[in-house]
Amino acid sequence: MTPEQIDALAWDKQQGLLPAIVQDANDHRVLMLGYMDRAALDATLATGRVTFYSRSKQRLWMKGESTGHVLALVSVEADCDADTLLVQARPAGPTCHLGRASCFPAAPAAFLPQLDALVARRERERPAGSYSSRLFADGTRRIAQKVGEEGVETALAAVAQDDPALLGEAADLVFHLLVLLRSRGLGLSDVDAVLRDRHAAAAR
Repeated sequence: MTPEQIDALAWDKQQGLLPAIVQDANDHRVLMLGYMDRAALDATLATGRVTFYSRSKQRLWMKGESTGHVLALVSVEADCDADTLLVQARPAGPTCHLGRASCFPAAPAAFLPQLDALVARRERERPAGSYSSRLFADGTRRIAQKVGEEGVETALAAVAQDDPALLGEAADLVFHLLVLLRSRGLGLSDVDAVLRDRHAAAAR
């Protein structure tokens, strides 16, 4: 946010505090609700770590300052009335003090980014017994071969089998494609960026 945008926020509506909804930038799950005064917003933008004004502590409070479960800032924007903030961040561990990903237990989240993150962990850690680990050990060429096989099976299911079969093959294809991308140091977000760029170009 620019200094002008910060100045334009409705700080006077709630005694200098604005509700700040925090959303996971990867899977779009709502993580928590906090409050920011101007100093907290300035600290968030300056440090890249989401910081709130704690009404109970009566001071600035960086999320994760004691646990290490910080929220790495991706973006912040105001709503149409300029009195509520939407903060997108990447959490380092659970956000809720009860050890859950979100303070809202049933908050929905897109699954594909979670699967992509799991594949990335498998690539880094290579746990024994993991199918993903075996694929990574076989190398990019073998993973690419699996993607080709799954692509053919998906196409055949589309013309010769029922919907559940097609969906099953499509799921296999997407999973192996995520593994292939990760073997090249890429991920779902990279594909998302290309699609967004293409959409923006087509809309011009």
